[in-house]
Amino acid sequence: MRLLFSAGEASGEAYGASLITALRNLLGPSQNNVNFFGVGGRQMEQAGCELVVNAKEIAVVGLAEVVEHLPRIYRLFHQVVQEAERRRPDAAVVIDFPDFNFRLAGELHKRNIPVIYYVSPQLWAWRPSRIELVRKYVRKMLVIFPFEVDYYRQRGIEAEFVGHPLTDAALPTPNREEFACQYSLPLEKLWIALLPGSRRGEVSRIFPRLLETAKLLGPEYVYITPVASTLDPEWMKTLLEKHSGPPIRLSSDARASLALCRAAAVASGTSTVEAALLNTPFAMVYQVAPLTWRLGRRLVKLDRFAMPNLIAGRDVVPELVQAGFTPERLCAALKTILPDGPARTAMISGLADVRRALQSPDQRISASERAACAVLQALGQTA
Repeated sequence: MRLLFSAGEASGEAYGASLITALRNLLGPSQNNVNFFGVGGRQMEQAGCELVVNAKEIAVVGLAEVVEHLPRIYRLFHQVVQEAERRRPDAAVVIDFPDFNFRLAGELHKRNIPVIYYVSPQLWAWRPSRIELVRKYVRKMLVIFPFEVDYYRQRGIEAEFVGHPLTDAALPTPNREEFACQYSLPLEKLWIALLPGSRRGEVSRIFPRLLETAKLLGPEYVYITPVASTLDPEWMKTLLEKHSGPPIRLSSDARASLALCRAAAVASGTSTVEAALLNTPFAMVYQVAPLTWRLGRRLVKLDRFAMPNLIAGRDVVPELVQAGFTPERLCAALKTILPDGPARTAMISGLADVRRALQSPDQRISASERAACAVLQALGQTA
């Protein structure tokens, strides 16, 4: 069996790695006859996926940014298509990253390669017309938010809720003293996590504002920035060269960082769900290129942006987006939830509601195992 995987972001790569591992475990001895290849990063490679294209090369965000990098993305895209043509996989599992993966699904459909979409793009919020691409190119949708099942079934598309992969991960129990020693952090101060995203474009815009926020909050706190697997730590260090505020410590473990921090500022995306699952109060921030915002805002059908707020159906965490994302406003939001009090208590209660909503009723197997079973079933195979 040959399976093509395509994941273009840090979160998708983590889900892809877990899914590959689950498939190997389900297949048992026959796993040695399975070949995984495609688009991903270090975690997928460690799980046994041969990388045709590294996700770092295509992980850009926004319409304006895609245009800027289009020649390189186009070349790498066709590299993947040519490899699919040569190897003829039994199926492809594409993970989120819709601008790239829908086009890939179209090319694979032309070659009679079935496509399974794991982690649905947010069509219910953004460019819903792409539902026709799902209907035409995708054999089955494997979704990680329960409300997405009805969304697709109402439109005549087969979808299965497999659970959110992050709910299966054991909650980290890092030792604060050991973590402090590893990253030279003072134990007597409160720690704040600053998560600027997983793609260079968004980090370039968001991180400077997070650094300005740290300057406003001052040296009373300790600031930790986890570096996503899709980013180069040396490049992240260059962004700190002109920073004149309190020291920023770069870490390699986002979950441990979030778990140990009193509060966080988190770029919109999967990390907001992770923060919710770890019970870390936070403010969601985001900013894209002005052209991307002007063009894209007309297509967004939602009043909320943060995934925990969408899941809860109410404002659990503050959202600071585009012009509303300023160091001053973020500083004020963090000062509200750092001390004990009604605001912090209410947010922690809301995050608990989000965690409950993401859990599958069937806790006997993990989300990745359920997804692996669904992939094999879609191919007419059993573990």
